[in-house]
Amino acid sequence: MKITPEHNERIAKMTFASVYPHYVTKVESKDRTKAELHLVIEWLTGFDNRKLQELIDEKVTFETFFKRAKLNPNAPLITGVICGYRIEEIENPLTRQVRYLDKLVGELAKGKKMEKILRVG
Repeated sequence: MKITPEHNERIAKMTFASVYPHYVTKVESKDRTKAELHLVIEWLTGFDNRKLQELIDEKVTFETFFKRAKLNPNAPLITGVICGYRIEEIENPLTRQVRYLDKLVGELAKGKKMEKILRVG
């Protein structure tokens, strides 16, 4: 699938707060916890629970969310296909970062072990 500039713009302007409840529902429906979700988000972005709540309350866009993040140096190890797109082939950095997050949430929901999700070892 080809990613268009319009697609990138739509992702950039989407608010994290609008997507976050879907992440929670996805992982909780598969018997994972909100705490585990927060651990995964913190690993990727450096945002602890307090900062994450501030960003949700502020209704920041994904563009702002990832601008403020301290992306984990191991984030490029997140590869594979998500939403029909091969992550490592996504050229737009922001779109790739959002897909990193989607992929981690998906792995959590699929029951992967936390060490695998967090690319430990």
